[in-house]
Amino acid sequence: MATDYYAVLGVRRDASQDEIKKAFRRLARELHPDVNPDPKTQERFKEINAAYEVLSDPQKKQVYDLGGDPLSNASGGGQGGFGAGFGNFSDIMDAFFGTASQRGPRSRTRRGQDAMIRLDIELDEAAFGTTKEIQVDTAIVCTTCSGEGAAPGTSAQTCDMCRGRGEVSQVTRSFLGQVMTSRPCPQCQGFGTVVPTPCPECAGDGRVRSRRTLTVKIPAGVDNGTRIQLAGEGEVGPGGGPAGDLYVEIHEAAHPVFQRRGDDLHCTVTIPMTAAALGTKVPLETLDGLEEIDIRPGTQSGQSVPLHGRGVTHLRGGGRGQLIVHVEVTTPSKLDPEQEELLRRLAKLRGEERPLGEFKPGQQGLFSRLKDAFNGR
Repeated sequence: MATDYYAVLGVRRDASQDEIKKAFRRLARELHPDVNPDPKTQERFKEINAAYEVLSDPQKKQVYDLGGDPLSNASGGGQGGFGAGFGNFSDIMDAFFGTASQRGPRSRTRRGQDAMIRLDIELDEAAFGTTKEIQVDTAIVCTTCSGEGAAPGTSAQTCDMCRGRGEVSQVTRSFLGQVMTSRPCPQCQGFGTVVPTPCPECAGDGRVRSRRTLTVKIPAGVDNGTRIQLAGEGEVGPGGGPAGDLYVEIHEAAHPVFQRRGDDLHCTVTIPMTAAALGTKVPLETLDGLEEIDIRPGTQSGQSVPLHGRGVTHLRGGGRGQLIVHVEVTTPSKLDPEQEELLRRLAKLRGEERPLGEFKPGQQGLFSRLKDAFNGR
């Protein structure tokens, strides 16, 4: 006659794993050979060890509950092979293919999903860093049930269909012999427990939607697409599980003056040809305040003036990029007689006053270039 392992440990057949463990520990303290050396007590100690080995292992417990001998199968005894022996089909698959299925009830508490939010900032905020407050709509722990999912004054109960195992088993006959298959319990969805009275606030999910205000520190040097990770500020998981992470994606607004290329800034200043020829100073409002750009005499259109350390702060490492000022020289489209006479005299002094078409490549002077511009050449 098969041993009643439940009776050996003194627990009910629907006892939970925690109750089985407590019963074993209590008996082990009483019957351990170091405490009680009586030979009969030692035999009793072996019995409770065997009972705990079966009932604490979900797989062996399933075999035992269905009338099999899990200790005989585990040790290679019984009728051997998979033919007449009582085996578990998933164990056969594990032996051949190394696949392992998760056993026992699923936890209602799971980690929440990560979330992402877009944050628009200005160029100077990206260059020097800033602190922003953002509004986030995410799931938080339900304060009514504290994430348990059950209405106040109630609690989850052990599923009476699977008796807390989270799965139900079925024995079928095949060419392999008796094969036991398991599937999630349809009544508790594999959780092992049911919630008879769900929380009215969260409908049993253990979490609700809420708007929160967070403070985000934006480091200097961020660029478009940079993501800042805020650990644990994402969605709270089902059953009040740990929250995921929140990612803040940076989007830098276009600046009316500067264009950013990496950590360098670029801009264009337009000056008349006389200023380019004589040299001048051009005021420019930079990210660091008002500065004067020194335009040297003879500056040509398309040349640039670099200002070191006036760009964007390097995100990793010290220092900053450059501010590169591109110079655009404009030529007047109309001249009055006095202005034209002055330019003719200048061209004559420079030896550039020649009839159009007589200049050889490389000899075009200032006045000739002006005349070509006036005539659309």
